[in-house]
Amino acid sequence: MNSLELNKRIDALDYLRGFALMGIILVNILPLLSVTLPEAQTSDATYLRFLYLFVEGRFYTIFTFLFGVGFYLFITRANAKGENGYILFLRRILALFIFGLVHVQYHPGEALTVYAIGGLLILPFYKANKVVNLVVGTVMLLVLSFFSTKIYMIFPLMLLGIAAGQYRVFEGISHYRRRNAIFTGIMFVFSVVGLIYQFQNAPFLFGLETEATFVESRRFLLIGITIGPFVSAFYVGLMILLLQLPIVRKVLSPIKSYGRMALTNYVSQTAFILLAGKALNLFNHITYLQSLYLCLAIYVFQLIFSMIWLRYFRFGPLEWIWRVVTYFELPPLRR
Repeated sequence: MNSLELNKRIDALDYLRGFALMGIILVNILPLLSVTLPEAQTSDATYLRFLYLFVEGRFYTIFTFLFGVGFYLFITRANAKGENGYILFLRRILALFIFGLVHVQYHPGEALTVYAIGGLLILPFYKANKVVNLVVGTVMLLVLSFFSTKIYMIFPLMLLGIAAGQYRVFEGISHYRRRNAIFTGIMFVFSVVGLIYQFQNAPFLFGLETEATFVESRRFLLIGITIGPFVSAFYVGLMILLLQLPIVRKVLSPIKSYGRMALTNYVSQTAFILLAGKALNLFNHITYLQSLYLCLAIYVFQLIFSMIWLRYFRFGPLEWIWRVVTYFELPPLRR
C-alpha cells in the first residue's frame, strides 16, 4: 500500500455513510417523539407502510456493513504506517463506547455501544482468510435474517464489511463496473420479489388494536427483517453504479460531506429531534407525515452545516475528539 493510498479517503464510503444516515433518522424519530400509530386508510398509514417496506432494516444494515469496512481499513492503514493498529483500534472503539454511553441516555435505541461491542467480537477475524470471512458472513447473515434475529445480524454484516475490505472492493469500483451491475441486478430481482411478498402481508388497518392486526403487523415486520439484506445490497449496488457518473457525484456531493461527519451528524440528529420535540411540544402529538417534514428540515440544516464546516475544518467536531482519544495527540483541526 503506497503513501497515497494510506491517506486518501474513499469517497464512495462517505457517500454511502451519508445515504445510510438519511434513512436511519426516518426510523429513529418515531420512538424518540413517541409517534402514535396512524388511523387506517390515511396518508400517514401509507407512509408507515412505505417506511417498513423501503427504510426500516435497510439503512442500519448498510451502516453496519460500512463499519466493518472502516474497521478493516483503519487497522490496515495504521499497520502500514508502522503503528500498532490493534491498540489504536481498541482505543477507537473505547471512545466510541463512551460516546454511546452518553448518547444512550437520550436515545435508548442508539447503535454506538452495540458497534463498539461488535468491533471487539470481530477483531479476531481481521487476519482470517477473506474467503472464510465472506462465506461465514454470508451464511450467518442468511440464516439469521431467515429467523428475523435483527440484533445478531450485526456480527455477520460487520464480517462482510471486513471481507469487502480484504477484497479491496471499494478501491477498485471503476474496475468492477460490470460485476457490480450484475450483482445489483440480481439483488434487484430478490428485492422486488421480497417486497411484493411483504406488501401482500401488510396490515391495512393500523390504529385498530385487535389480536388479528397485531399478528399481521408482526408478520409484516418480520418479513421486512428477512428481506432487508437483499434490499440493502441493492441500494448499495445502485449507489455505486450511479456514483460512476460525474454529474451524480456532483449533485450528491452534500451527502459525501454528510457522511464524512457521520458520527457528529448521527448524534446531532438525536439532539435536534429532542430539542424540536421539547420546543414544539411534539411528544405524542406528531403524526407520521409530520415526522417526515421534521426530518427534511434536519436534512437541510445538517447538509449545509457539513459542507460549510468541512470547507474550513479537516474533521467534524466529534470526529476530531475521536481522533484525539484514538491517537493521544491533538491533530490540527483547521485546514
